[in-house]
Parts: sequence; structure tokens; C-alpha cells
Amino acid sequence: MSLPHAILTALLEKPSSGLELTRRFDRSIGYFWSATHQQIYRELGKLEEAGQIRALPSPVPLRGQKKEYEVLPAGRDELTGWVLRSEDPKPIRDALLLRLRAAAVAGPRAVDAMEAELARHLAMHEAQLAEYLDMERRQFGPGRDSEADRLRHLVLRGGIELERFWTDWLTEALASLRTR
Repeated sequence: MSLPHAILTALLEKPSSGLELTRRFDRSIGYFWSATHQQIYRELGKLEEAGQIRALPSPVPLRGQKKEYEVLPAGRDELTGWVLRSEDPKPIRDALLLRLRAAAVAGPRAVDAMEAELARHLAMHEAQLAEYLDMERRQFGPGRDSEADRLRHLVLRGGIELERFWTDWLTEALASLRTR
């Protein structure tokens, strides 16, 4: 996934200013595709220059006021083309897994440090899982069954299942380290 496509997706869901986009990224898309405020603003400029988005007309001069952007047909075409392309899964590159493998050969001090690090990661994944479950409860109750809602819910369910995987695996890894 690329940042321009994440921005086009967010703007098709709801025309927004750059500031609103960064806030929305922090609350939703950013869980799966993160970006800094500077990256979002830089990409908005590129998308506007490419004719894929435009600033909505403002009834008052924009000096000092935020611009609100919407997606143009060329942007929708770009997003649709991207969705239609095939893409192979990316290989896992996780430093924690590599560090655990390295601890196997680095010695007891490294293994002790990994135990603390695994416990820290477990706490982080447990917190993220709790947040996702809370989001699911708040955002996908009865009556939220449009196609768009179902697809958004599937994305959130993917995040929930990934967090469950990590909490289960980290719990197992810690138990294994603690039995040595």
C-alpha cells in the first residue's frame, strides 16, 4: 500500500483538510498505514499537482485558513487501478523475531534481555488488542451492515486477529523462556 492511495481512500470517504486527514490517520488508517503530518501534506501537494485531488472552493479567501480537499475523477481512477492490481504478500521483516534468534547464540544475558523485551511487546499488543476491540464495539454495532461498513469491519478484524496472534505467540515465547 502506498501513502497516496491511503490519502485518496480517506478523501473519498470524506473530503478533509490536511489537518483533519492527519487526525483521521491517527484514529483509523494509521493503525495499518502510518504517516507523519509532513508526509501527508507533501503527498497532498503531489496529488493536487497530478490532478487527482483539488481544494474545494471556499466562500472566503483561504489566507490562513485550512484547505479542504476532494478526489477528482483521475484520483478515483488511480485508486481503482491500484485496487485492481495484483500484489504478492510481503515477506515478514520483524526485528523482534531476528533479535530473539540472535539471543539464541548471543548468550544468557541476551536471553534475559529478550525476556523483558518480549514482556514489553506483549503489554503493547494487549493494549492494542483492547483498543481494537473497543473500536469494534463502538463502530460496528447493529445496523452497520452496508458494504462499506462490512469492508471496514474486515480490515479491523484483520487487525484484531493479528493482535491476537502476537499476544498468543508472545505468551508462548515468554513461557518457553521462563522454563529454562
